Amino acid sequence: MTTPSSTTTAPARFLLLGDSHAGPVGRAARAAGIPFSGGPVGAARDFNAGFFDLRGDDPVFRDAEIDQLYRGFLAELGVAGLGELTVPLVLTFGLSAHFFATTENWQLYRTRAGAFTPGFVSSRLFDDIVTAMARDAIAFYRHARGLGLRVLAALPPQRVPSMSDPEIFMAAQETMRCALDALDVEIVDLRDRVTGAAGLQRPELCEADDPIHGNLAFGRLILADLLDRGL
Repeated sequence: MTTPSSTTTAPARFLLLGDSHAGPVGRAARAAGIPFSGGPVGAARDFNAGFFDLRGDDPVFRDAEIDQLYRGFLAELGVAGLGELTVPLVLTFGLSAHFFATTENWQLYRTRAGAFTPGFVSSRLFDDIVTAMARDAIAFYRHARGLGLRVLAALPPQRVPSMSDPEIFMAAQETMRCALDALDVEIVDLRDRVTGAAGLQRPELCEADDPIHGNLAFGRLILADLLDRGL
């Protein structure tokens, strides 16, 4: 599940926490010899709502296994809590848009002809629904920023599985991007570099025999963007 730090001697350059989309980033960093701590600690559904509480200033993950992994990463960095972190925090929490875009969740908002009401996916109502679905992911980013941390969020691969609606995927992703941008979270947005004419991930950046994930080449592009930002 996790992608451990690439070294036990050189100081880590960032803490990586997220769902499986964090995996290619960790693999790319390890292959490049870039020291970091962290990796994927759970599935996308684990990091949208109801997944952490605060103990003082420190998040405590409600899932004991996830919290144990998190504590282990902090220990690698020599800190006892998130507020003591001295390196940037790279997250993928709340950014698996395919989860929000599950087709059956949006049937109520379709007309009899099967289309969405004009303007729905750009409406305040739509934004409110998506941010409610991702409320604690947003709260985690807000808390980390409130601690004074430098926080970066990596948008997911532009891949829409068959169970999800492409229009909702794109719109929900934009809602989340705007919500995090408003918190001064740095957005790693590679969409103009990784997609084709239809706005979907190019095949050479997709994990083979997998409908959702990016591959190592995609992880390397994210890593390169992080390094360009000074991580």
